[in-house]
Amino acid sequence: MPSMQGYLIYGLPIIKEGDDLASLLLSLFDFQDGDVLCLASTIVAKSEGRFRDLEGYHPSGRARQMAQEIGKDPRFVQAVLDESAEVLLEKPFLLVATRFGHVGVNAGIDQSNVGEGRILLLPEDPAASAKRLRAGLKKDCAVIITDTCGRPFRAGVAGVAVGWAGIAALRDWRGERDLHGKALEITLEAIVDEIASAANLLMGEAGDGTPAVVFRGLKYPRSGGGSAFMEQSQDVIRPRLKS
Repeated sequence: MPSMQGYLIYGLPIIKEGDDLASLLLSLFDFQDGDVLCLASTIVAKSEGRFRDLEGYHPSGRARQMAQEIGKDPRFVQAVLDESAEVLLEKPFLLVATRFGHVGVNAGIDQSNVGEGRILLLPEDPAASAKRLRAGLKKDCAVIITDTCGRPFRAGVAGVAVGWAGIAALRDWRGERDLHGKALEITLEAIVDEIASAANLLMGEAGDGTPAVVFRGLKYPRSGGGSAFMEQSQDVIRPRLKS
C-alpha cells in the first residue's frame, strides 16, 4: 500500500536577508522527484529582507483610532494597513485581505524572533517565491509556503498555504461517484492547505520550531489538468458576496 513519509530538515542556520534557501536546503537534504517541500513563511520572508522597524511607520488618523479600539501600537496598525488590500474586520482584531489575496489576522505580520521594535512581513508575492525555490531545487518537486491562520468558528490556528508551485491548489471531486453511486456535487479538496496543516504539525511552534518539512510518497496533481485541477491562489479564496 502507498504511504507518505514526513521528514524534518534539521540544521538550517538563522536565516538572513539574501540567503539562498534552495542551496541551504540542498546541502541538508537529498531531494527526490515528487517530494513536497513545505517552508514556513517566516524564513522565506527573512531571506527576502521583509524585516521592518516600527519607528519607520507614521500612523495615520485612521490607524491611531483603530489602534485605540484594539489596544495595539498605532505603528503596528499602520503596517497592517499598508500590507492590506481591504480591511474586513476592525475589532476585536484586524482581519484583512493582503495584497496577494490571503485573508488573515494582522496581514500575517510577525513580531516573534525578530527583535524589539521590529516586525516581519509576509513574503510580498509568496507564489513567485515558491516558484523560485522550486527552480533552485533542480528536481521535479512541489513547494508550499505555509503560515498559521485561524478558522471561522473554531478555536486555535492551523497551517495553511500562502504560496505554492508545482502542485494544484484544489482537486475537484464533483461528478465522481460515492460508495452508493451518487454523484458528488460540491466537494473541492484543498490539497495545499491539507499538506500545509500536516507540515505545521511537524514543524512545531515558538523557539523549538523547525521551519522546513519534506513529504515523500504523496500522490498529488502536479499542476492544472483541465477542469479537475486548479492551481491559482484565488481558487482557494472564496469570492466576496456582493451586497
